[in-house]
Amino acid sequence: MRSRLRGRHWSRLALVAELAAVGFLLTAASAPAEAGHVLAHAPNIDTVLNNIRNWIMGILALLATVFFTIGGVRYLLANGDPGEIEKAKQAFKSAGFGFALAALAPVVVGILRGIVGV
Repeated sequence: MRSRLRGRHWSRLALVAELAAVGFLLTAASAPAEAGHVLAHAPNIDTVLNNIRNWIMGILALLATVFFTIGGVRYLLANGDPGEIEKAKQAFKSAGFGFALAALAPVVVGILRGIVGV
């Protein structure tokens, strides 16, 4: 009983540490904009759609990597607990789904190009 509680403690601690690191990385890259400059200037709609595709792919790949990492940590710290192993497998499935969506982002942008008429 004690080892199961200790394993859950480490699992929660690892999850909190992971979320803190991701939060730090997301907030550390922000910088204030200079006054007088145009922030959103694109020469054409094709550039805008390419930028949208790149952002979608990046965000989805980041989230999928986080889920993959969480699944790996849960699997390592499961200590034979079937419930934790199932949660880890579900995290792996979510990560695979996220990577698949990231791979399909160019298709979504192609559909948007067809709708816009570019």
